[in-house]
Amino acid sequence: MVKKISKIPFTETPEQAKALEEAIAAANGDKNRLMAVMQDAQGIYGYLPYEVQVRIAEGLDVPVEKVYGVATFYAQFALSPKGKYNVSVCLGTACYVKGSQQVLDELVKELGIDPGECTLDTKFSLEACRCIGACGLAPVMMINDDVYGKLEPSQIKGILEKYA
Repeated sequence: MVKKISKIPFTETPEQAKALEEAIAAANGDKNRLMAVMQDAQGIYGYLPYEVQVRIAEGLDVPVEKVYGVATFYAQFALSPKGKYNVSVCLGTACYVKGSQQVLDELVKELGIDPGECTLDTKFSLEACRCIGACGLAPVMMINDDVYGKLEPSQIKGILEKYA
């Protein structure tokens, strides 16, 4: 899956900027600490915006392409912020054959974002996953910890309204 860069403008607090500086300084220029610094940065911001990737690259004297490469290779890193409500649609075999792609298509239409993105108001983020573990309820989606099964695309608007 290709990770997308966020459409949401990057903002940070002075506290976040200071924490990032400290995380980079703690690595003491050790390029082998790249992953640890990136994990610290994700903890600080909740994702790895481009501006943060550049600061990490400069602080550890590595190419920004290397930081981006690590961020896009490992599933633990996100390039877009997560919304208050994280919507995850199962595209595993059982869900897919019962119509989860149509459910996902309806979510894309209703939210105005693609998988891997967050709405501009940061209320919703959307993900496609391989298995939620509720195959008997296929097709399934989760919104945070709430599980919705045996879905029809026509139900999506009403479900999202519960979180509005």
